[in-house]
Amino acid sequence: MVRSLALIAVLALTTLPAVAQDKPMLIIAHRGASAERPEHTLAAYELAIEQGADYIEPDLVATKDLVLVSRHENELSGTTDVASREEFEDRRRDKTIDGQKIAGWFAEDFTLAELRTLRAKERIPSLRPANARFDGLYQVPTLAEIVKLVRAKEAATGRRIGIYPELKHPEFLLQNAGIDMVDLLLREFRTLGITPADPVFVQSFEIAPLQRLKQRSDFKLVQLVAPIGGPADEPAMRYAEMVTPIGLAEVAKYADAVGAHIALVLTPEGGPTTLVADAKAAGLAVHAWTVRPENDFLPTSLRTGDDPKGRGCGDVKLAQMLMAAGVAGVFTDGPLKGRSCL
Repeated sequence: MVRSLALIAVLALTTLPAVAQDKPMLIIAHRGASAERPEHTLAAYELAIEQGADYIEPDLVATKDLVLVSRHENELSGTTDVASREEFEDRRRDKTIDGQKIAGWFAEDFTLAELRTLRAKERIPSLRPANARFDGLYQVPTLAEIVKLVRAKEAATGRRIGIYPELKHPEFLLQNAGIDMVDLLLREFRTLGITPADPVFVQSFEIAPLQRLKQRSDFKLVQLVAPIGGPADEPAMRYAEMVTPIGLAEVAKYADAVGAHIALVLTPEGGPTTLVADAKAAGLAVHAWTVRPENDFLPTSLRTGDDPKGRGCGDVKLAQMLMAAGVAGVFTDGPLKGRSCL
C-alpha cells in the first residue's frame, strides 16, 4: 500500500486542517472491518457497520452454479481452509489470471453448496494474529446475505448503509469460465430489490464491465486505478494514462468516481498531487485506497514503535491528509470515526 511512499516527514508530525468539502468524506470499510476480523465475512461487515462505516466493500467472485460470493480473489486458499480439505484436493488447478500464473483452488470450480463447507481464515496472520483467533468460525458469504445483513443493521440503527462491491477478474471469468459478472450482478440487484436510488457504488480495475454497466443501468460506477500496470481487459492501456486530464475525461464518460491508490493522491512529501483537482475538473470524485492501521503499511513517520504489526494513530493521520487533499471517500481496514486522535 503506502509503504512505497517515503512520505510525509514533516506534515505527518502535525495535525492538518480539514479542507472545506461539499459532503463529509465517506468511510468505506475495506473488506469489512478487516483489521479486526477475517476479511469478507459477515462478522467483518457487521463490525464495520457498528464502527460507523458509511459503506461496506464486498469483493465479488462467482461460483460454478453462478452465485455471487465475497472473496478478495477467486483463488480460495489464501482466505479459506480449502488447502487442508482432502475432499477437494483434485480441484487444485493452475490458471493464468490477468497475465499471472496462479496455482490453487478457484471459486468458479465450486458449487455454492461445496463452498459452504469451507471456513474463512485470516489472510495475513503474521500482521493480524488476533484475527487468526477467528479462523474456522465463518462461512463464505453470498451477496444476498450481505445485503440482508445491511438491511437488518439499517433497521436497527435507523441509518443508511451503502454497499460498494468490486467485480473481481470479470474478463478472465467471461473468457475462461463463461461467467458474465455484469449479468450476474444486475440480475442479483433486481432479485434483491436494489436500485440506483440506493447507496451503491460498483467498482472494477477493468474498463469494459463498467462501460456495460453504464449502458444497462444507472448505478454509480468507480474506475479503480493503481500506480503501475493497466486494466486486464485493455492490455495496451496504462493506469498512468488514465489519470491524466485527457484520460480522466475519457473515464468520466462511463464512471462517476476514480478509486485511486494513495500514492496517486499524495506526493512523497505528503502534499496533494494534481489528481483530485484534475478528476474534479472532469466531473469525477476520488476515493482513495487503502488506509491500514499496522506500522507495516504506514510510512515511517506515521508509525508507532518498531513492531511491524504495531498500531497507533498513523491511519487516522493518513486519513486526515487524504481529506486535506480533497478526496471524497477513503477505504479503510479499521475504524476512523470517533477515534480520539482525529
